[in-house]
Amino acid sequence: MKQPRVVLGVAVAVTFVLLISALAWRLASQTADFALRLPFGPACAVSSAASTAAGGGAGSAEAGSPTAAGPVSASPVLLDPVELDSEQMANAATIVALAIRRNLPARAPVVALATAYQESKIRNLESGDRDSIGLFQQRPSQGWGTPEQISDVRYATNAFYTKLVKVKGWQQMSVTDAAQRVQRSAYPEAYQQWATRAQVLATALSGKSAGTVACRSKQDPPLRGTAATGALTDLLRLDWGDVRVADTTGDTAALSLTVNDEAAGWRYAHWLVSHAAGQGVERVRYDRREWTAGRGTWADTNGDPGVERTRVTAVVYR
Repeated sequence: MKQPRVVLGVAVAVTFVLLISALAWRLASQTADFALRLPFGPACAVSSAASTAAGGGAGSAEAGSPTAAGPVSASPVLLDPVELDSEQMANAATIVALAIRRNLPARAPVVALATAYQESKIRNLESGDRDSIGLFQQRPSQGWGTPEQISDVRYATNAFYTKLVKVKGWQQMSVTDAAQRVQRSAYPEAYQQWATRAQVLATALSGKSAGTVACRSKQDPPLRGTAATGALTDLLRLDWGDVRVADTTGDTAALSLTVNDEAAGWRYAHWLVSHAAGQGVERVRYDRREWTAGRGTWADTNGDPGVERTRVTAVVYR
């Protein structure tokens, strides 16, 4: 009867060793470049790295302006990055951009993102419960707008913000309470589970952390050349309003945005990366760092610091 016990003991020992090895690999991988995971998983990853930009974004006095500046808001530290596909990432970037454009407090995009996570996983759904539609699963029968309007990401997001800011004391509420006052959900506590992820996304997409949005894009883009730069310019203005967009030294496959502070620079840089897959963006450069679609991550580059900190450059596929 000793042999089965020996076999069992060996099996337990082997299992224990494998578990320890897997845990050690997991811990080691978390200290490495989080975006190395991109080729094997979701298209985008947003890190909760410590804030490094000079503030700005939603919550500042002039947050809708490309030159806005304000206090740095630290992001909660997550063991893993927030992972999204390209559709979710683009929608998240638009949700944050519209909050900044409306001069809303930093709390607003956090509530909106947590709500979109719960309602649609940040996807623009064609249907849902009863007549619910879109990012926030708003219902035409409840006065949110026509199906065509609610299906528009920007209309739906602005409708959410318009109702949110009418809630008395919403900035002092928990994320789930603020969201529930807008949504009137049958599951009022469900929004809170997404609060930390929403904060990480809002921090990065507001430009309060540098190089923390990484996305890989396919090499066969939907748009190229002047068609891509034209569409990208139109989309920038839909989200940000009257931004200063210019061709780069006559290059029709590139455009640049002029910024006056680091937070605005990273805000636009992260937005461009977030929308890269759908707009044919191949490279984004800011503050002597460059993101490429093929690599999917940010890397240090050479350049004049004075120039690099005042201009965000995007290059599309030719």
